[in-house]
Amino acid sequence: MLHSFGSGGAEPLSPKEEIEWLPLEKHPVFASAVDAVRAEGSNAPINLLAWDGSSRLYFWDDIRQCLHRITIRLGEPEPASILAASPSKELRADVAINFVVKKISINRNGSALCFIGADDLCLMYLYGRSSSKDKTLVCRTISVGSQIYFNGANTIRKVMWHPYSDTHLGVLSSDAVFRLFDLSVDLMQPEQEFYLQSVEPGKSKNATSLCPADFTFGGDHLWDRLTVFILFGDGSIHIICPVVPFGSVFKWESIQEIYLDAQTCGMKSVNPITIQNSNLAISWLEATFPELSDEVERGKLGFIRARPNALFDASISLQGPLCKLCPGREENPMSRGAECEGRAVSFLYHLISKDSVLVTAWSGGQLKIDALADEIQPAWNLSSPPRVRVDSYDRILGLAMICESGHQDYSKVRLDQPLEEHNVWLGQPPPLLRLATVDLALPQKKSKGGAFVTTFVDPVIPERLFALHEGGIDSIVLHFLPFTNQTSGKEAARAPSVIPVLNTCCVEDESSPLYSLCGSLALSDSFGYVWVIGVTSKMDCLVVEMKTWELLLPLRVDLQNNDITLDESKNIEVPDIISKELLSGPRTVLIPQAPPNLRSVSANSIEGRSILHKYLNLFHEYYVEYAHKVYFELKHHAPHLKRIIDDQHARLGEARQRLLKVEDKQKGLDRRIDRIITQHENLEQRLQRLRKLPCAHKRPLSRAEQEFKAELDQFKRVELDALHSSIEALFARSGRYIQSVKEEQTPMRKKPAQDARISLLKSSLEKLSLVNSENVKKVKLVDSAIKNRESGR
Repeated sequence: MLHSFGSGGAEPLSPKEEIEWLPLEKHPVFASAVDAVRAEGSNAPINLLAWDGSSRLYFWDDIRQCLHRITIRLGEPEPASILAASPSKELRADVAINFVVKKISINRNGSALCFIGADDLCLMYLYGRSSSKDKTLVCRTISVGSQIYFNGANTIRKVMWHPYSDTHLGVLSSDAVFRLFDLSVDLMQPEQEFYLQSVEPGKSKNATSLCPADFTFGGDHLWDRLTVFILFGDGSIHIICPVVPFGSVFKWESIQEIYLDAQTCGMKSVNPITIQNSNLAISWLEATFPELSDEVERGKLGFIRARPNALFDASISLQGPLCKLCPGREENPMSRGAECEGRAVSFLYHLISKDSVLVTAWSGGQLKIDALADEIQPAWNLSSPPRVRVDSYDRILGLAMICESGHQDYSKVRLDQPLEEHNVWLGQPPPLLRLATVDLALPQKKSKGGAFVTTFVDPVIPERLFALHEGGIDSIVLHFLPFTNQTSGKEAARAPSVIPVLNTCCVEDESSPLYSLCGSLALSDSFGYVWVIGVTSKMDCLVVEMKTWELLLPLRVDLQNNDITLDESKNIEVPDIISKELLSGPRTVLIPQAPPNLRSVSANSIEGRSILHKYLNLFHEYYVEYAHKVYFELKHHAPHLKRIIDDQHARLGEARQRLLKVEDKQKGLDRRIDRIITQHENLEQRLQRLRKLPCAHKRPLSRAEQEFKAELDQFKRVELDALHSSIEALFARSGRYIQSVKEEQTPMRKKPAQDARISLLKSSLEKLSLVNSENVKKVKLVDSAIKNRESGR
């Protein structure tokens, strides 16, 4: 079964329908359903919003069972607002969706959207036919893996599109199997299956270590591109590498980088394990990407496509659990999640410059933020061959394998342990460096499952993350990254900043939320503006603009030292102008419980004076003390602020001088461009004249013309040659005859018979010369006709 993925969308609105641009929060899709409250289902969060990365926003309305496609304009008419086109287009499935949709996800090119339920999964192609009853579009919808996920027997943990393919979908289920579907080939049977065995059978002491919770694909960094990160319920992180969808497209430089890395490490090392692992990686890469071994194709390709491939004598190893990098002591595996409460519920991989950051969310409301302290390398188990599915031509269609964890005792990695020069490719997973543990201070959850926290990244500022939970959305900014900031000379790592973005809880009782979010997204435009969109269970749309300038501290420039380069200026440690404690304002005043007879108490009484004294102490403790701190801070930083302003004015003057120089150079560039345009026009005119020449319009000869040309060639080559040879023979005979006549002549008187013969010979010679001249004329006519015929073609 083949399914095509097109780039076309649904049909546009008809010319009769007038489009009205409204603020997104006032769009009729949200404003018309104020009384519709969604039922609170399972503990897992709901996200019914999707964005194609351009100008289309999708929202699934489970009450009307339709998908709304809303065209949006970011940052119009003001940078803080978003406009949406009304009316929106409604897309309906051609078959009934008989399950509760928990999440929707769209692929890269915006041609297909996936509906995800607790134990159901279906795909909708975002192009269809118009309905005759209403103005909706009926789109083709097909179930995915209906024989695997059904009736709650196999719960879906996570569904995610592969970052290097528009047709491959990764699914992790409760049966500890990671499946990769190729939706353009088969929707029922997965292309690749990986059966995960995180612990040795029979030796598990914790059931959560066997239950997968979440997964994610790696980012654009070395072997991370071909890695799948698996999170289990006990918080342990495992990886499987390499995993490549059949037919996925990668950059040539990316694949060549890891290919050269495998070759370099294999040649330099003397360890047999390293040599074996690097040789396996090289053979796998050359079979998956045959262009790597072709020296002719090197340097000519911009992108490279993966071929179906599998090592028939080895399966991919489940590397892990990733151990924690300890400062001079070993980690106790039993205390891996001691600092976090509950169980691990969600997982995020985020590449920030040189750091691969892993964020694990726990049901107790904590976030564990780690970074990979080493590079990832692939690993195989030679004792477990995979199961490969082929067609009649022995071409690989799919594969399945058991990914077992290497049960050897990994050596503990410590910060004070020196690393050997070539101690790599030994099959050991990379350690984790703990960056921070963030406690979101969520209200206590009454249910047994605890809170469910998910994280997503800021599309503009990579250091900022967003945490979605039942209490709202929080912003988390990472101020320290180990590999990115290693050149700045910072000794102490700064703790992340946590800022509430959206609060859905009551002010009086934080344990009871007013409403829950059924959809949230982070949008961005080309100007660097970021918005966070949320849709509540009451169908209210919330739009929050996220400020980016607050995260960028001003750069202090020393005008006396003009030798500072741009790279050095980025590494200058900039002190805080005003402490963040003052910027956050005074602490919240906890007003003591007032007695019910407060209005009847006199101010001169003992009880009244006691209450007033308490209020004055609170006011002095929080507000007067804060005012003194602000006064001292402003007075202390006034000269510093003046110096910064002077530096900014000086930089502004230099920038103006540079702009003047650029304007002068722009005039010269304009003149050069005008000359180039004129020369281009002259070349265009010459090209048009050349195209008008007869030889430029040659067409192939027809069949009759080819036959006539063959006859002329035969006449030219055969008959003309024979005629020339006969003429030459006659000339030779006439010459010999004239010579013989001259020799036979005597001084005696000529006889009458001889005179008659001589006259007859002269007349024949004259006739022969006439015939010769006529033949020469005919030959010239034939030659001229042939030349005209050839030039006419």
